[in-house]
Parts: sequence; structure tokens; C-alpha cells
Amino acid sequence: MKQKILDILKSTDGYVSGERISEQLNISRAAVWKPIKKFKEDGYEIESVTNKGYRLISSPDLITESGIKSGLNTEFIGRTLFIYDETDTTNERAKANSDEPEGSVFIAEVQTHGKGSRGRGWVSPRDTGIWHTILLKPDISPLEVSQITLVTGIAVCKAIGLNSMIKWPNDIVIGGKKICGTLTEMSAEIDSVNYVICGTGINVNMESFDEEIADRATSMYIESGKKYVRNEIIAKFLNEFEYYYKKFLDGGLGAILDEYKKYCVTIGRDVSVIFKKETVTGTAVDVDENGALVVDTASGIIRVTSGEVSVRGIYGYV
Repeated sequence: MKQKILDILKSTDGYVSGERISEQLNISRAAVWKPIKKFKEDGYEIESVTNKGYRLISSPDLITESGIKSGLNTEFIGRTLFIYDETDTTNERAKANSDEPEGSVFIAEVQTHGKGSRGRGWVSPRDTGIWHTILLKPDISPLEVSQITLVTGIAVCKAIGLNSMIKWPNDIVIGGKKICGTLTEMSAEIDSVNYVICGTGINVNMESFDEEIADRATSMYIESGKKYVRNEIIAKFLNEFEYYYKKFLDGGLGAILDEYKKYCVTIGRDVSVIFKKETVTGTAVDVDENGALVVDTASGIIRVTSGEVSVRGIYGYV
């Protein structure tokens, strides 16, 4: 009922009386007043004038199911949503609810224990970013699961624009600074996948970062000078993700590899790689049909499937 009242306020040009809302929804005046009081507490600016009613002046950027679904054109990704005000991590929520349908999405306003790649922390403050996880149940080999990270990278770049690029395999960067990270985990048997969870953190409306990461982190706001409605960005990302995920399931990584390479800033750059417990330098020349980074070194071509890869000019590597 709260959402219906809010929808009426948003769709009305000017004032709408409490009486009209109560009649339209067949509820009491008290049942109108209480949600409006709560909306004000949540940050909605609502003007109340005697004999005129209520007028919605501005809305906070809250993540809501209706706000996301109004922009979705997917078949199954995002059709089931779990939205938390605060949780440990959205990946953990997805694991705990792995019996939910494929495409379920778990979103939090705040993560208290956000995780990045290789166990690093990920700062996820309130009201500024997008912290969410998609639950997937693909009929693929466990060896292919890491390739879904490439699907995520393309989808993020398409959704946020701003000349964003992919630092192989799973960071999204703009001008050498990180704007988004992904963390893909799975539950699997020897030859089959139970489920895959794709966690994504996008820096959207941050105006600044702590000094220790300010030289290597950025946000959509910092890059563009404008604030974004997070529901709209989430919907755009989920639409793009489903499109490329379905292409991947139908045709394997080869079906999306050319698109990935277009966005991969690592290709053609000097890199430093921890490979077989040694640090090796060379030039990244390609991403192969299995998603491995192909590096031309002084000792010949190597294929990197995991590990630390530093790219010259990104995150301060010089």
C-alpha cells in the first residue's frame, strides 16, 4: 500500500488530497497519513497544505523494486529481487538463498563486510553505490565459470558508459582508476555446477574517496559531474547482463569475445604478471578463446588464467 500511495504522489502534477488518495485506494485517512509521515522520515520532501493536500517535491535515491523493474526488459534476470537496507555481503545473501530462481538479484544499500578480489575489502557506503549479486544456474562445466566474469565486464561498461574499460579480467576502469569490481564464486561438483554468484560493486554517486584510495578509485559522479538514479543504472546493467549471458550460454565465450576485447584496456599494454610464483613482464597481446590473457614476454608467449596482473598506467603502475 505504501508503494501505491507513493506512485499517486509521483504521478500527480501538483497537490493531491488525502481524501482523494483514501478514496482511490479504499483506505482510511489515517492509513494515508502514516505512510506519508514515514516517507518524510526516509528523506522524501513532501509539502502538506491545508485544504490542498500533499505535493511531492523531491525523492531520495532509494533502491526499490518498482524503481528497478520499471526499467527492466529481461526475461528472468532481476525478476526476483531481494533488497536489504544493510547486510554482510550480497554474495553471502545469494549463497544463503541459492534455492531461489536463476536470475534472482540480491541488493544492499550497505554492505558491512564487502569483499573484493583476492579477499580484499570493498568499501560500500550508503546511498552512493550499487552493491548487488546475481544468482545463476548455468548448464556449463565448472572450468567455464570464470568466463562469466567477462560477461559481467561487458554489461557494466555498456550500462555505465563514460568511456569505461575492462582491466582483465574483472575490474572496470576509467582513465586508470577503478570504478567497479566483480567477484564471481560458485558451488560445484567435479563435473557440474550447482550455482554461480556474480557480485558487482559500482561506484555511482561518490563525491570523493579516502586519501589512501583516492589516486586509484573513481565514480560515475566524479567522471561526469552529474548524479545518477541508481535504480536506472541497475536496470540497465541487468538488461545488458541477460543479453550477453544468453549469448554466452548459446555460443560459448566465442560469441562475446570480440565485444569483450573492444572494452579490454589491458590488450596492447605493458603488464607485470605473477606467473608460476615468479613476476614476469611483457605485453598483453590478446584474450584467448578460454578467457586467458595472452602475454608476450622475453621468454615467449604465456597464457595467464588467474593471479595478479598489473597494467602500466593503471592504479599507479609505472
